[in-house]
Amino acid sequence: MSEISRLRWLCRRGMKELDVVMTGYLDNYYCDAVETDQQSFKYLLEMQDPDLFALLVGQDSTDDANVASLISTLRNLVSNR
Repeated sequence: MSEISRLRWLCRRGMKELDVVMTGYLDNYYCDAVETDQQSFKYLLEMQDPDLFALLVGQDSTDDANVASLISTLRNLVSNR
């Protein structure tokens, strides 16, 4: 299984909202993203749905600057839809 196929599988979440955001980023931005953003994306995919959702909607925050930057990017993508 290729890395993109594996990531696509991990983008399938229990919450449709997360599916849309994560798959949208994978399809449109992941391949061109810098390595730190790609690593942060993989980190986010390892999170439980409630924790990931809390980060995306601003109910929680992270001390990791790279993850925080990617969360900001994901929020901007959602707001520009």
